[in-house]
Amino acid sequence: MVVLTIIGMIGFAVIVSAIVNAPTAPRPMYATPDVTSITLSGNNSSTGPIGITVSNFDGEPVGGCNVVLRDPSGNVASGGLTDSSGQVLMQLNNISLPVGKHEGYVTIKAMADGYLDHDDDHFVKIIRQ
Repeated sequence: MVVLTIIGMIGFAVIVSAIVNAPTAPRPMYATPDVTSITLSGNNSSTGPIGITVSNFDGEPVGGCNVVLRDPSGNVASGGLTDSSGQVLMQLNNISLPVGKHEGYVTIKAMADGYLDHDDDHFVKIIRQ
């Protein structure tokens, strides 16, 4: 009986250890811009600064998050890293829209350790006049 109890306790300790050391599931995060649309006029093909805030599900900032923006054609990209308050200021230069289109969307991909990647194909609307 003592031997079975000892074996049972060892098995229980192994199970508890496996549960405690299990990796945590990645959490969702969200990116929000400080503008919803940008109008380009004339020869201007730059967005100007776009303020981006990355936060987790609880609204807490996600610092050290890698953020990538792409123009509507997918040809121009810009990257940045959020600060400790989850904010980054980015700009896209030489934006091109798909052939025959006068509007499109900037896409975003945000990546951080411990979080699910955040993708948004309609992050900021670009309109050319």
